[in-house]
Amino acid sequence: MEKTRQRYLFKWLRAQQQPVKKLLNLNILLASTSSVILVLQTWLLATLLNDLVMLDTKPRELLPHFFGLAIGFTLRALILWLRERIGFKCGQQLRNIIRRRILEKIHQVGPAVINNKPAGSWATLMLEQVENLHNFYSRYLPQQMLSVIAPVVILIAVFPINWAAGFILMATAPLVPVFMIIVGLAAADSSQKNMTTLARLSAQFLDRLKGLETLRLFDRAEQQTNHIEIGTEAYRKTTMDVLKMAFLSSAVLEFFTSISIAIMAVYFGFSYLGQINFGTYDTSLTLFAGFFCLILAPEFYQPLRDLGTYYHDRAAAIGAADSIVEFLEQKELHSATQTRQLNETTALEIKAENLVINSPQGQALTKPLNFSLSPLSHTALVGQSGAGKTSLMNALLGFLPYEGSLTVNGIELNRLEPTQWRKHIAWVGQNPLLLQGSIKENLLLGEIQASEEEIAQALKQAKATEFTDKLGLDYEIKDGGTGISVGQAQRLAIARALLRQGSLLLLDEPTASLDAQSENQVLQALNQISQTQTTLMITHRIEDLKQCDQILVMQSGEIVQQGIFEQLQNEGYFAELLAQRNTDVA
Repeated sequence: MEKTRQRYLFKWLRAQQQPVKKLLNLNILLASTSSVILVLQTWLLATLLNDLVMLDTKPRELLPHFFGLAIGFTLRALILWLRERIGFKCGQQLRNIIRRRILEKIHQVGPAVINNKPAGSWATLMLEQVENLHNFYSRYLPQQMLSVIAPVVILIAVFPINWAAGFILMATAPLVPVFMIIVGLAAADSSQKNMTTLARLSAQFLDRLKGLETLRLFDRAEQQTNHIEIGTEAYRKTTMDVLKMAFLSSAVLEFFTSISIAIMAVYFGFSYLGQINFGTYDTSLTLFAGFFCLILAPEFYQPLRDLGTYYHDRAAAIGAADSIVEFLEQKELHSATQTRQLNETTALEIKAENLVINSPQGQALTKPLNFSLSPLSHTALVGQSGAGKTSLMNALLGFLPYEGSLTVNGIELNRLEPTQWRKHIAWVGQNPLLLQGSIKENLLLGEIQASEEEIAQALKQAKATEFTDKLGLDYEIKDGGTGISVGQAQRLAIARALLRQGSLLLLDEPTASLDAQSENQVLQALNQISQTQTTLMITHRIEDLKQCDQILVMQSGEIVQQGIFEQLQNEGYFAELLAQRNTDVA
């Protein structure tokens, strides 16, 4: 990863702290208070040692000092506990905020972008990579400030007692962060590689798990096990690289810290032997001064050592943020300033002129398309797989960018507010999504407002009452639609579309999973509701095509024919599709 990219990601991570700024400031305030208490404790301890050793003071006379030390230890322990609680809360809140932003972004970009990566990659992004940001906010950021505040507090305490000791501390302190940064740059690269490898492994494992039955049928389970083993080994190596960098950074910090403390000890040793006579402001060097400075010396470097320990968390956060920021900053199809809205009661008319639909990466998926969907019309979209039908559907849903013109009631689609526009759409696909929850909750998905009578009527029209009456609307559907058949799920999706009452009805092979009898019944219901909505349906059923007001025939990304069934059935590409369909049925 380039240094400029690392710097940008670090700035982005710091910018996300605004929602928990008060908690972070409280954490830093508590840590600063603990540093002041530490100096007072050290003063008490040095005084005790000096009085006991040099002045031969009786222990009873020093009881207040002992009580003061006990109070100091208790307060610092309490502050440490509070800081841990506050730090955890900071990390927790930030993780929830970033996960919500990722979910919102997923909702904005739609399935066209999501399908470009395996489900395992998204799971890693949402779970593992966001989780790796926790310690950055709970530990690294507060420690970064403390590594400046605590040494300054100690220098303020040490310089009035012995300027040479203060100078030694101040001169050797920069060695620690300098080498920490050098090691940290390499650690960020290792962490980013580790996150990439984990995302790849997660995607591979989840996809193989979902297709386990197919792999066993084709006797490829052992082969895929070997592939996963290779991926696991790659992840092991990148993890060991990360740990190696973490241990290296700790070793470097300990080395320079030990040298600095040793220099301080040598200075006081030679001073007590009379070999050095500077640093005491022309006064005699007392045992109190030596104890005070030597006890504080390790504490002076401790915040920097802790920062070095947490520097690995910084590297891990930058590595994780790389994928998160790349996704969150992905260009949106709609600008925030484009908020034109449609009239709620007006029937929809859709026109396309030289419409070229692009992929999220900017590649053209279709050739220039020209067509018109009249208000309340019923249009069929036909063509072989890969002709561009689904791309056209995704463009109408606002999930794909386009060039040219695509207007809804005279308003360019990419100037409509996406959420408000989708409220006008009822959609039924080939593989309907049912979430874990009751049948009723799935029917009302998408903030649908419907009474019990309207729900009953929609289920009746969708021919779903034969199983919903037995199961009940409170019947719990498991994750992935487990608990009902594919055909039943399709009928619930159709009932949901009926309840939505959108101005535009988009149907993508809505009866693909139904038997012949249910298919005819559901199509009758769809034909009824399509009379009050503008309808566009992808279908291969000849019976459906005969009832349509218009047929759009697509081939290789362009509309090659338009018209009604009687006009098209004996000519061109449409006639070939009909002949092939009749042959397949026969």
